[in-house]
Amino acid sequence: MSRSACAQFSAQVFAVLVALAATGVEDATARNPIRTSFFNAYPSAEGSRLDDLPSISGHCGVCHYDFTGGGERNPYGLAVEAEIPNYPNNDQGRQQAMHAIENGDSDGDGYSELVEITDTVNYTNTPTFSGLTPDNVDQVSGVDPNDILAYLVPTSEGDVEPPQITILVPNGGESWEGGSPYTIQWNATDNVEVTAVDLFYRDEADEEWTMIARGLANTGSHEWFVLNTPTAAARVRGVARDAVSNEGEDVSDGDFTILLEPGALVPTTLRDFEQPGSQPFDAGRFEDHTACSDCHGGYDPAVEPVFNWQGSMMGQAMRDPLFIATLIVAEQDASSSGDLCLRCHTPMGWLSGRSTPTDGGQITAIDRDAVSCDFCHRMVDPVYEEGVSPPQDQEVLAALDGLPDGFSNGMQVVDWRLDRRGPFGDAAAPHPFLESPFHQSAEFCGTCHDVSNPVFHKVGEGDYEAGPLDEEAETITSEELLPVERTYSEWLHSDFPAGIYAPEFAGNKPDGIVATCQDCHMRDVEGTGCDDPDAPVRADLPLHDLTGGNSWVPTILDQVFPGEVDPAALAAASARAVSMLEKAASLDLALTGDNGAIRADLTILNRTGHKLPTGYPEGRRIWVHVVARDDADQVVYESGAYDPATGVLDHDADLVLYEAKPGLSPALAGALGLEAG
Repeated sequence: MSRSACAQFSAQVFAVLVALAATGVEDATARNPIRTSFFNAYPSAEGSRLDDLPSISGHCGVCHYDFTGGGERNPYGLAVEAEIPNYPNNDQGRQQAMHAIENGDSDGDGYSELVEITDTVNYTNTPTFSGLTPDNVDQVSGVDPNDILAYLVPTSEGDVEPPQITILVPNGGESWEGGSPYTIQWNATDNVEVTAVDLFYRDEADEEWTMIARGLANTGSHEWFVLNTPTAAARVRGVARDAVSNEGEDVSDGDFTILLEPGALVPTTLRDFEQPGSQPFDAGRFEDHTACSDCHGGYDPAVEPVFNWQGSMMGQAMRDPLFIATLIVAEQDASSSGDLCLRCHTPMGWLSGRSTPTDGGQITAIDRDAVSCDFCHRMVDPVYEEGVSPPQDQEVLAALDGLPDGFSNGMQVVDWRLDRRGPFGDAAAPHPFLESPFHQSAEFCGTCHDVSNPVFHKVGEGDYEAGPLDEEAETITSEELLPVERTYSEWLHSDFPAGIYAPEFAGNKPDGIVATCQDCHMRDVEGTGCDDPDAPVRADLPLHDLTGGNSWVPTILDQVFPGEVDPAALAAASARAVSMLEKAASLDLALTGDNGAIRADLTILNRTGHKLPTGYPEGRRIWVHVVARDDADQVVYESGAYDPATGVLDHDADLVLYEAKPGLSPALAGALGLEAG
C-alpha cells in the first residue's frame, strides 16, 4: 500500500472510530455501535453465545480477544476493521462491510463467517465465534473460558456422552489437618476430551457442597489447603466437563477426617468467621488493573483513575507490610482469623478461593491488586431498592444463599458477570455498564470500613464475651459484635450525612458541602474518565486517589515489591496523604504570660466525618508535640518527643495522646483466666 493510500486508510478508520464514539450510548447497558451493527446484520445471533454469556453479558468477544472490549482484535475483528472504510460511515454501511466478508474464513478453521454465525441447521453448537479457534483461545480474557470452549468450531457430531471421573484420594479413612496442604487425586476420561475439572467438599452428609477449585486441567491431582472445618464426615466431589459441557461426577466412597488446625492460642475455626454475601467462586473470574489501564490510564495523571488508584492504600492493601505482619500475628493468636482480614485486603483473592491457607500463602500478584477496578465496579448493593438499584441486581441477589442485612465486615456482593457499575449512566464505554447509586453512597465504603470480631458478642455496656467456638455468629451487626474498626459508624452518627460545609475537602463541589465518604476521599475534579477523545468532560469526575492518612507505607512499597508498583504514583499518593492530614484538624494556639511563665492553650478541632484518629486501633495514634525555645533557640521545654528512627514516643507527664487501646472485658478476662482491663 502506498504512503498516500496508507494515510487515506488511517484517516478513514479514525473518522469511523470518532463517529462511533460520537454516537453515544443507547442506555445503561448500551452496545458499541459496531456491536449493534453486527446484530442488526445477523438478528438470529441475538440472544446466542455471541450476545451474552453467564460470566459477561453484552460482551465484545465477537471482535476482541478481551471480551470487555478494547485491545487486540481477533481475526474476525481485524477483517471487519479492514473492510469498514470501504462503506458509508453509518449502521447500514457497517452491515454491508460485515456481509462483504461473510464468505471468508478469518480464523482459518474451515468454516466461513456466515456458517459460524447463522447455520444452526447443519451444526449442533452454532452460532460459534468466527474469530476464535482452539489455537488462539488462550489469548482470550475477560470471560470464563468454560463459557466459550464449546462454541469455537462448528460441529455436527452431537457429543452427548459425559466424561467419567473417579475420586481416588481422599476416598475414606484419611485424617487431614485443617490449614495444611494435601493432594486430591482423581482419574477422568472422555470419548473426546475432558476440558475442565471442578472440585468440591462437604463437612457433613446433609451440608451443601463447597467449591474448592474451579476449571482445573485434567492433570489427575490438585494440592488443597484443607479448610479448617473439623469434622469426621468430610467427603470430596469431582465434576469433569467436556468441550460441549457434558458433565460426569464422583464422590469419595467413604468419610475422611479433618482435624483442627494446630498451633494457635485460641482454637477458632473457619466456621467462626463465616458470613453471608458472595462466597469464594460465586463471583467468577477477575482481571488485574492492566485490563483497564489501556483506556483508563496513561493520559492525564492529574485526573485519570489508574495512576491515582495505583498510589492509593486501597490498591496497596495487600502489599502493606504492616498489614502482612498483623495478619501473621492474628493467625498465631486465633486459627483462621485471617479469613476475615483477607475479605477486604484481597477481595479478588478471597472470592477466587485463594484465601486458604488463611495466612495469605496462596495469594498471587493479581490478588495483591487488593481493592481493584474489577472488584469495586462489580459490587452490588445487598439491599435492593425498587426503582433505584439496577434491575440486574435482583438476579445476583437471588442467586446467593444468604444476604447481608447491612454494610460491614467485608460482606460484599459481587456480580459474576462483567457488567461495570459506576456513578454515571452516560459513559461512552465499549463494555457493558450500569449506573449504580450504590457506588455514590457511604454504605458502599462501609462494606470494609466497619469491622467487628464475629467471635465476640455484646453482653453488657463495653463488655463482650466469646460465643460458642466452631460455629457461625448468630448475627453480624456492628451493634452486637466486638468493635475492630468503626469508621463508617462514626460517620453515620455524625452530622456529615446531612451535609457539612467543608470546602477544603469538597473539590469541585460549588457549594462546598460534603456528605459521603466519596465527597472527601474521591473529591470531584474536572476531566475525563478515559482516553477516548470523545469521552464527556465532567466537572464532577470522582478522583480515584482514595486518599487517607497513610503517608509512610507508600514510600517503602517499591523496596518490598519491586516491579509490582508505580513509584511515581506512590510518591504522589504520599504527598496527598500529608495534605489530607494537614486538613484533618484545625489547631488554635493561645499564649499567655505571667511572671516569666508562659501558658499555652491549644484547641484542636476535628474536621473529619469520623473520629481522629480512626481505623483499627493498634494502627492509629495522634499526639501533641510541644517544643518551647528561648531567645538562643535552645529547647527549654518539650513534651511528646518522638524518635522516627526507633518509633519510640516519650510518655512524659504532660503528653496529650489520642489512641484506642483494646482491653480485656470482664467476660473475656474470666474465660482466659486473666485480669480485666
